[in-house]
Amino acid sequence: MAELKNCPSCGEFFNYTGIREVCANCAVSEEKMYETVYRFLRKRENRAANIDRIVEATGVTESLLHKWVRKGRLQPALFPNLGYPCDKCGALTSSGKLCAKCTDEIKKDLNTIEAAQELRDAMAEQERGTYHAQKRP
Repeated sequence: MAELKNCPSCGEFFNYTGIREVCANCAVSEEKMYETVYRFLRKRENRAANIDRIVEATGVTESLLHKWVRKGRLQPALFPNLGYPCDKCGALTSSGKLCAKCTDEIKKDLNTIEAAQELRDAMAEQERGTYHAQKRP
């Protein structure tokens, strides 16, 4: 079922069906900008262009470039200097919501919490005086 929303680009009302995030007019405009960016990047000398260079050369906004990379329309495998900001620190990443550094930090924190919980459980077991006898061979 369609839902009436304001277009985030132009502010006009449109029927949001879950497919497009903007109104039909802005979608056409975005598609034209995408074609411009894609034509720019297909040239051999521009394939390694960074986001600032692409914005300067094509006039497209940085947020729109990030959106296209996040959705997979522009693939960092083909254009290595493209990405979108990590949700935690803002560094460029090309997959997921977090960069590799932030992912590693979270994993370390989770391992630390898990080790601390195991230690607390072991100490609580000792305080209860419950010991498990080992079977002898």
